[in-house]
Amino acid sequence: MVKIRIENVVATASLGKELDFQIISGALEGAHYDKERFPGIIYRIRKPKIAMLLFRSGKVVCTGARSSEDVRTAVAQLVKQLGAIGVPITQKPEVIVQNIVASADLGGVLNLNTLAVSLGLDRVEYEPEQFPGLVYRMDQPRAVMLIFGSGKIICTGARKTDDIELAVERLTGEIRGAGLLHH
Repeated sequence: MVKIRIENVVATASLGKELDFQIISGALEGAHYDKERFPGIIYRIRKPKIAMLLFRSGKVVCTGARSSEDVRTAVAQLVKQLGAIGVPITQKPEVIVQNIVASADLGGVLNLNTLAVSLGLDRVEYEPEQFPGLVYRMDQPRAVMLIFGSGKIICTGARKTDDIELAVERLTGEIRGAGLLHH
């Protein structure tokens, strides 16, 4: 089994109420608001290390997490911090994972020209003059794989870690089955 590392989990949540940026930006430690540069508050926490984008509508975008659980922990911390500065959140925010980015190393080198043909040109984009990796769009599970000649891969577009694991497993199986992984 190839070792997979989750690099980033992007998720959204709704706090269920409009946010008063004057109160929040002045009182919430770690919050940064510059309306000339970005229409929301950027709020960073250290544990877990996550950045959250807060919008007036009460929508929140979380990025930088290493797991879905870290996102839930961060949103719970945000709700607690907002309550402490006089902005109570009465409904429990539903956290929805939008994208997971993971990396893996197949442990060998690949000939991307041969791999492009083997995977099926209808599901592959490979233009080495434009980008050094091969882009492989997988249908089941739905994911996009960036595959490099070094054997390193980036998997994105999945919403569950199980789908990341399945995508990497299937890709590895196809590559090994075609005899294209060279150590």
